[in-house]
Amino acid sequence: MQIPAEYVESAFSQLLGCRLQRLETGVAEVALTLEPHLRNRGQKLHGGAIFSLVDIAMGLACSASHGFDQQSVTIECKINYMRAVSDGEVVCTAQVLHAGRRTLVVDADVFQGDKRVAKAQGTFAVL
Repeated sequence: MQIPAEYVESAFSQLLGCRLQRLETGVAEVALTLEPHLRNRGQKLHGGAIFSLVDIAMGLACSASHGFDQQSVTIECKINYMRAVSDGEVVCTAQVLHAGRRTLVVDADVFQGDKRVAKAQGTFAVL
């Protein structure tokens, strides 16, 4: 799926350092490398950075489902954190489970290598 960069990148995702790895109908994969400015006080990858990665990947999966000419926004998201990240890269894969006319339900997994870091599910409103 060839989409212009201005549709898949935002200033916020660039600030975090998110990198789009894969984009297919209803699926997005986004990577994030742990940089010093993303660390929490315990020197691990901040949970807010992981949550932002999830939200970005889910939003892209929604756009890849209903089309980049339509907007969608997060109306709720639940995340479970399973392990801390001390260094390296994490990858979030988000997949649309339900694409209705007004809402989408999206599932996301964050992995570091073969280890699950977080699991999330969100609901998005189609504008």
